[in-house]
Amino acid sequence: MVITRVTGLGAVLETESVPLREALGRVLAHDIVSDRDYPPFDRSIRDGYAIRSDETHPGAQLKCIGELRAGNTPSVSVSPGSCIQIMTGAALPVGADAVVMIENTSREADNVKLDRAVKSGQHVVRRGSELGAGRPVLAAGTRMGFAELAAAAQVGAANPVVTRKPRIAALSTGDEVVDFASTPGSFQIRNSNSISLGAQISLLGGEPVLLGNAKDSLEELRAMISAGLEADSLILSGGVSMGKYDLVEPVLCELGAEFVFDAVAIRPGKPVVFAICQGKPVFGLPGNPVSTMVTFDLFVQPAIDILAGAETRPLPMMEAILDSPLAEKPGLTHFLPAQISWRGETAHVSPIVWQGSGDVVAMAHANCLMVVPADRETIEAGQRVSVLPRGF
Repeated sequence: MVITRVTGLGAVLETESVPLREALGRVLAHDIVSDRDYPPFDRSIRDGYAIRSDETHPGAQLKCIGELRAGNTPSVSVSPGSCIQIMTGAALPVGADAVVMIENTSREADNVKLDRAVKSGQHVVRRGSELGAGRPVLAAGTRMGFAELAAAAQVGAANPVVTRKPRIAALSTGDEVVDFASTPGSFQIRNSNSISLGAQISLLGGEPVLLGNAKDSLEELRAMISAGLEADSLILSGGVSMGKYDLVEPVLCELGAEFVFDAVAIRPGKPVVFAICQGKPVFGLPGNPVSTMVTFDLFVQPAIDILAGAETRPLPMMEAILDSPLAEKPGLTHFLPAQISWRGETAHVSPIVWQGSGDVVAMAHANCLMVVPADRETIEAGQRVSVLPRGF
């Protein structure tokens, strides 16, 4: 539902050209195409001897007439009865059609003896077999990771055109919340949600716009939400439950929001709001820190991908063996902080003891979330369960 509605907004994506070294995590706005054939020549993929394959058989003897290193221009042809010593990455000389590995030969002076035959094309990558000149390397909409950066560098795309980072505003709420760098009163808490939301936005390639905290006041909340709507999307944490001072939904109503949903059947994080307000996607996430983190990954992540011009990323779910029995109240899908570890080739998972959705320390000690379906009340040790690894 989030994907459909955010895609339907049809936001116009602004673009910019950036140095390739600064393109990590950015989304391509234009295709990148190959500037030439790759490889640009017939290339040896082994250290050995460039030979004519029809002259090879166990015991064959050839005369070595030269040497080719990677980067050298071949200046000597391989004539019948001869060979050229060649290094990995070097261009195959004229007359040769294969390479015999050096470990399959013996040599005395310039005489090279083969202990096996080779086929035409063996240990050679032909020109253009990886990529032809003018062919697409990376398509628009590709998010640039380390491999994509390397591919762009290989074809000389020094300044790719990418979409502008979506500006994602984050606003926490609550009279009890103070800045994380200040000393809280006896009944106040530091604002960890702004820090975690800013980090999650940055990890997805967005530009966080941290608005701080709004008190439980209609006037203050209205002003700060209005400021947040100047960004491409707004995320609020807190103020979305059913309490007397949960004012996010009333203020959004005043500002003309269309509510898509205001609750989801999960724990932690049931009271999640998703709305479209003034043409912008708005998310109201629960204020407890673990709930904020979990619901961000489940609901906000695909919206940021779309706003950046990228395909939405599937959740990286995997399976693991449960190490200890588990009992949870049915009716909601549970996302529990857990630790995944490997024993040989098998993944195992253990839930972390936690005190509910406010226990941010437990989440900091978890490297995954264990997913317990809504219809499972108990799971015995040794059974397979789904887990969602933490991204970072």
